[in-house]
Amino acid sequence: MAAAVVRRGPAGWWRWHRRVAAMVCSRAMASKTPVGFIGLGNMGNPMAKNLLKHGYPVIAYDVFPEACKEFQDLGAQVTDSPADVAERADRIITMLPSSPNAKEVYTGANGILKKVKKGSLLIDSSTIDPAVSKELAKAVEKMGAVFMDAPVSGGVGAARAGNLTFMVGGVEQEFDAAKELLTCMGSNVVYCGAVGTGQAAKICNNMLLAISMIGTAEAMNLGIRLGLDPKLLAKILNMSSGRCWSSDTYNPVPGVMEGVPSANNYQGGFGTTLMAKDLGLAQISATNSMTPVPLGSQAHQIYRMMCAKGYALKDFSAVFQFLREEETL
Repeated sequence: MAAAVVRRGPAGWWRWHRRVAAMVCSRAMASKTPVGFIGLGNMGNPMAKNLLKHGYPVIAYDVFPEACKEFQDLGAQVTDSPADVAERADRIITMLPSSPNAKEVYTGANGILKKVKKGSLLIDSSTIDPAVSKELAKAVEKMGAVFMDAPVSGGVGAARAGNLTFMVGGVEQEFDAAKELLTCMGSNVVYCGAVGTGQAAKICNNMLLAISMIGTAEAMNLGIRLGLDPKLLAKILNMSSGRCWSSDTYNPVPGVMEGVPSANNYQGGFGTTLMAKDLGLAQISATNSMTPVPLGSQAHQIYRMMCAKGYALKDFSAVFQFLREEETL
């Protein structure tokens, strides 16, 4: 073997090197077994696309067939039910709107558990009640598979850019396997503890986000009524102790920032209905754990009122517009 290497000239060496590199690349692609993805909405759509970009074959399902058409054009396999996804993939990610949706997808008549394979890894990135995550984990475990909750933070923009933060709960020994997939869609993947702790971290984060968004909207509205230019006020807040994500990255006042929902009539982003839902989950958890959350409770009431007054489909930063309208009543 040594003599053969010595006889290989420069041109031959490079041809040999290219062949070896090609074989390594081929094996690497072959190791990327199909990943199931269920739920191709505002968040699931860009997340699944990032898996495709990283070379993972995707087996997709959404309750709305039109959501799947784009993925079919991108080369993904489209199925007729969650059960069909489970039959074809042993790693599945779900991204669903609510606890009832998650229960249906996992345990329904055509759910994942009807055809799940033993040893499958099921990752739920929905934001749901931590108690429901624990319930699903038990049902999955009975089928010989593994369940992890991995809700996300960052919104649609971060989902498109692959910069989401994943908060992961589940068996620690399975974390690396989950992280392999999640790093294709996020820049931060944090292990939180047992099943349900990912959801716990998410609802705490979103409760704080709602409170800070309402506070930012109130402060901006007050400053404007006192004669301050909104861009100037935002600049001052963002170089002072009042600075927060809602003021410096996602300002709720139209005209202050570009590329945020407030610059687009509050279209896109994170819907008011979803924020109200997440605050409801925080309230349930607070009640169950006997934890006082007076500001969280008030935020929940405000977002519920917004839903009742026509803001349900607008981004949650529309609380600024809601407050402006309330002051004229």
